[in-house]
Amino acid sequence: MKKFAPIFVIIAASLWGVDGIVLRPALYSLPVPLVVFVESTIVVLLLSPLLRTHLTSIKKLTRSDLIYFLIVGLFGGAIGTMAITKALFYVNFVHLSVVILLQKLQPVFALILASLILKEKLPREFFIWASFAILGAYLMTFGLHLPNFDTGKNTVVAAILSLIAAASFGSSTVFSKRALKNVSFEIGTYLRFAFSSVIMFFISFFTGDLLHINMITSTQIAVFILIAFTTGGAAIFLYYFGLKNISASVATICELAFPLTAVILDYFVRGTVLSLIQWFGIFILIMSIIKVSGLSFQSKK
Repeated sequence: MKKFAPIFVIIAASLWGVDGIVLRPALYSLPVPLVVFVESTIVVLLLSPLLRTHLTSIKKLTRSDLIYFLIVGLFGGAIGTMAITKALFYVNFVHLSVVILLQKLQPVFALILASLILKEKLPREFFIWASFAILGAYLMTFGLHLPNFDTGKNTVVAAILSLIAAASFGSSTVFSKRALKNVSFEIGTYLRFAFSSVIMFFISFFTGDLLHINMITSTQIAVFILIAFTTGGAAIFLYYFGLKNISASVATICELAFPLTAVILDYFVRGTVLSLIQWFGIFILIMSIIKVSGLSFQSKK
């Protein structure tokens, strides 16, 4: 199964694309910190049976291991998730091209940190195909045009939040790779959401958003549960399995499946027509991800 590790990351990233287009819009009426807190807590409750069989492994983790999971929970689970959710809320899930901009810079942050923190060394071909992947992602989203920031101040704010999310998720990819060093991907998933839940509890408490928990409707509860079993907990479960068996550098390129899925779904859900150059960008992105995934095996030989 390890040789299919990049595919698991691609599937997880694709599920995140589904989340932003199909599921998360139903939570628009709720405060963002509350959304992230409830989402994380539900996953923790669902995964709590893991504690019985893996409690010994958790006790063996060093303080350094736990600090890395705390960092992942802070950047990936709290800051990154709040930033992207708030960005989507700001544009009312309409001007998605600006929000998806985050995925164009996330690999940049991740590649720099992977080199500095994890000391990852990859063949020159990797950087060639990684550059093509980022170019393809840009063409897929914007074509030959610049991002449109003329749709109001909310779009500008959404773009800033997207950049914050890019840095947070890029950092989370690298720190997750380090955090998984001494633990299974199952326990890694639990700890990631456990730390996120605790952090988001305090944020929701001090912002007063926790008091609005009674605003959650039965339909939204169903959406939260669906997210936990698909684009939330299940996606991170698949992602951590893949990440544990490939480098963080390769994983961050595979994560570009997120904007790929979002753009294609936007076409089917909202009828957003893609130009020929955008389809060309999709082709470049897919080919680059395939090439990068192959290079990950070669580098281990």
